[in-house]
Amino acid sequence: MAELLDRNGLTEEQFLAAYRPGDYEKPSVAADMVIFSVFDKENDNYRKLPEKELKVLLIQRGGHPCLGKWALPGGFVEPDETTEQAAARELREETGVEGIYLEQLYTFSDPHRDPRTWVMSCSYVALADRSRLDVHAGDDAKKAQWFAVALEELSVSENRTENELVRISELRLSLKSDDTSIEARLRQTSRRSVQGSEAVYEITDTGGLAFDHARIITYAVQRLRGKVEYTDIALNLMPELFTMTELQQVYELILGRELIKAPFRRKYGYLAEPTELTTEDEGHRPSRLYRKRWAL
Repeated sequence: MAELLDRNGLTEEQFLAAYRPGDYEKPSVAADMVIFSVFDKENDNYRKLPEKELKVLLIQRGGHPCLGKWALPGGFVEPDETTEQAAARELREETGVEGIYLEQLYTFSDPHRDPRTWVMSCSYVALADRSRLDVHAGDDAKKAQWFAVALEELSVSENRTENELVRISELRLSLKSDDTSIEARLRQTSRRSVQGSEAVYEITDTGGLAFDHARIITYAVQRLRGKVEYTDIALNLMPELFTMTELQQVYELILGRELIKAPFRRKYGYLAEPTELTTEDEGHRPSRLYRKRWAL
């Protein structure tokens, strides 16, 4: 069989021999991690069930650019690894764990998102029970810290035409630790038509977050909210044993609203299987403990 020739009369071998990669500008690629976990709030009343907080891990940058600003943990992809391998490596270096829930979030490729050069961020979401994590700052960070995260829709406007619906939402991303409070603002413009749909995020106030990480965190929270409704993703935030009330608390944290007990258990009760164990020494009536039911 004759070898195929391109428009210049070259075989593939000839084409590759003459190919010069330096003729094309290449972006650097980073793997950034949005690591979520659930914490108990401090509770002075031992008879009351502790409230919970959804938190995200941030690091304070120890070098330029964005020196001193808070950012997502992450790093550049090495020449001998995939973005998935880089994400797993960064997760292991920052938290001391591996083998936990990890999924690709999105690739953020704005040429101006990093002042150094064109850096594409292949971002990932990780979910883990707090008890498994051993957090420490990497070599390029001053410190690592957990921040309670909340995403609110402040206002929304819609413009509907015969062929398209445009929805503009003003969002507030709040991040709070023991000694630091960050508040970023974003504008989300969603377009829907018969040709398809898209959403564009514009950061109107970084609140002191580095790079475009306010957009990445917002995207991650919305992804989590969307998937928790129809998957078992929330189980990745639960400890080995938990009560159904604790599972409901985690759902309420993610969705940002209170849920009614009976409908919640009808809809999501299949996610957990009861054990013979109950809570002890918690100052209130013992509750049945459950474990995750992974074989769904």
